[in-house]
Amino acid sequence: MKLICIGRNYAKHIEELDNERPEHPVVFLKPDSSILLSKHPFVIPPFSNDVHHEVEVLIKIKKIGKYIDEKFAATYYDEIGLGIDFTARDLQAQLKEKGLPWEKAKGFDGAAVIGTKWLPVSDFETVDDISFRLESNGEVVQQGSTKEMLWKIDALISYVSQYFTLKIGDVIFTGTPAGVARVQENDKLKGFIGDTEMFSINVK
Repeated sequence: MKLICIGRNYAKHIEELDNERPEHPVVFLKPDSSILLSKHPFVIPPFSNDVHHEVEVLIKIKKIGKYIDEKFAATYYDEIGLGIDFTARDLQAQLKEKGLPWEKAKGFDGAAVIGTKWLPVSDFETVDDISFRLESNGEVVQQGSTKEMLWKIDALISYVSQYFTLKIGDVIFTGTPAGVARVQENDKLKGFIGDTEMFSINVK
């Protein structure tokens, strides 16, 4: 099982972090050990003082694929999920400054939240206009729609498959909208697609 993550896929998020807009999707991986276990709290790691939440729509791959044409990409998934790509922003900044990989800032234990609920694609008129949000302590802190993606879901599947063989159970994190911010102890985070709660976690 691979966790394939897409960075810089929402223009306003690129702006809020003062990043350069990429010519192609930014792709990185998280190890399966980064998955936050079900019903466990997210524990802020001791090596960071600035862990940010990044809520993202997830795609679960249902069959093996390589060099997938975009027009066939929709046949490789039938479920939509929601999760969080936790990021140690202070550590990431240090690594970026030195031109080093991001894995320590993105792939640490518990850094990947995968909601236990998955919604069938048939629930949506189109996967290119799925509204989602993250609430922290009852207040909306991030919200967006897949229509705002620079690269839509099927385009991402096609692109990623040029480099990595997609296997059953692989999960693609499709990028985060603007509004990323530091999490603090005792925060309660809830993620929603439309009005459906997809996950709820406590921060410790």
